Amino acid sequence: MDLRDTPADRERAILSFYKMANIDWACPLSCTLKGDPAIGDGVMRHFFETIMSKIQHGFEINFMPGGTLLFEGEKDHLIPSTSQLLFESDFFLVAGRMMGHSFLHEGPTFAGLSPAIMHVLFGGSPETTTIEIADCADTDVRDLISMLESSKELAAEDKTKITELAVSWDLPALTSQNRMWLHDKLLYHAVIGRTWKQVKQLRRGLKETLIWPLLTERKDTIPFLFPRSSDMQFTPEMILEKVNWPVHNEDSEVNLEDQCRLTEFLRRFIENKFLYAGSSNILHVLLRFWVGWSMLPRYLDVEVMECTFSKSNTCFHLLKLPGHYKEYLAFEKDLLGAVWSTDSGFGLI
Repeated sequence: MDLRDTPADRERAILSFYKMANIDWACPLSCTLKGDPAIGDGVMRHFFETIMSKIQHGFEINFMPGGTLLFEGEKDHLIPSTSQLLFESDFFLVAGRMMGHSFLHEGPTFAGLSPAIMHVLFGGSPETTTIEIADCADTDVRDLISMLESSKELAAEDKTKITELAVSWDLPALTSQNRMWLHDKLLYHAVIGRTWKQVKQLRRGLKETLIWPLLTERKDTIPFLFPRSSDMQFTPEMILEKVNWPVHNEDSEVNLEDQCRLTEFLRRFIENKFLYAGSSNILHVLLRFWVGWSMLPRYLDVEVMECTFSKSNTCFHLLKLPGHYKEYLAFEKDLLGAVWSTDSGFGLI
């Protein structure tokens, strides 16, 4: 990747790579960031974090207003986008290759896929899959389908909207006799029928990375490729138990008092509930800065040294903190600025 390019141009370069045919995705991988001095395993982690973030949260390329989101819906109920443009552009083939490639290199995985989609993806019969109303990503369609769940008399306007939806999907109009049957058919079409081609394309991409035999013969590996969103959340305790705190000795660049103060500042930063509340979890961002991707390694090292800003050696899981801070708020402000820099300058902080 060339970090001197615009984000959209970097995405186009990534897509061009993953659209190439006859690639041995299981071969050793070497990553280079043009315009950035960083090298080593940390760059590879940054690469896989970047591509999986695009699948999880969307591309910036504006194929449609608001960006290009491949999967839509609630957490743990995500389904492929029904966009015909994305399907015809082989985006789901690319997504399957990216997922399998990252999995082969022990990288980030895709969290929150709907169990109904997983059932069909791995060969389950579409007719026997269990579909929940939460699997319907289109909230307007979901509201209409939900009206059919109760026996309450519907308003004439609602009956008309439901009938119009049914007819548009080649289903019969709503009657008093087919209410629950139509509910099931509409829900099936909203979740499975409209995404069937995208799921087949995703499966093809996964198969090309040669991980398919493992996934189909060892079903217990599937949750590692498609974990639940809740399984990918970090707590401060999970981070802190991995940290090897610095030990002061005669070779230390800073005195013992500064070292103790900075390690306490870092602990406070990690434990600050106001920073990691909400959808933008600062702990994930901190890990990306620390090790290259938002996955917990076996250990995390810390060093307090003489420097201006916080920086990291991602290859060795080493976070380097400046020893000059006297106030926590100044430390917090600068560390936040550093950890949010990974997209624009991976090795430049």
